[in-house]
Amino acid sequence: MPRLHDVDPTAAAPRPRGRPADPQKFAVKVKPSRIDGQGAFAAEPIPARRKIGEVRGEAISVREARRRAKGCARIMIVELSERRAIDAAQSSDPLRFTNHSCRPNAVLRIRQGRVEFYAMRDIASGEEITVNYGETHHDGRLRCRCGAPGCVGML
Repeated sequence: MPRLHDVDPTAAAPRPRGRPADPQKFAVKVKPSRIDGQGAFAAEPIPARRKIGEVRGEAISVREARRRAKGCARIMIVELSERRAIDAAQSSDPLRFTNHSCRPNAVLRIRQGRVEFYAMRDIASGEEITVNYGETHHDGRLRCRCGAPGCVGML
């Protein structure tokens, strides 16, 4: 049986059972964005090709996701497949505020039902994290505000 002085005080405490690990691999802060509303910003340097973190949310059907998205300018829904989607509107994950850019510094990947973000290049501390969301529910009717050279103009 370990005695009190046998326990390493610098050892990480075990995660309580049933509690998921923090999906964020790098520190990300939410603050006002010049692109749109709030944005996700690197709070530390992020090396290229590294996983930044994930967005979790309510699992819903694609049909429900499209119903919720109708008429909304800002949504936080990602379609995982033809049948399933994640609504991150109530999530506490900061990457849910990741804005679109026509010249992004990160990419969104769907892996094993998870919505993951990876750095495409080195991202400096304080830089806004952006992805190209591609086809959206706006059907080309929403003006793109990314301001990037070569911006396509509409989402």
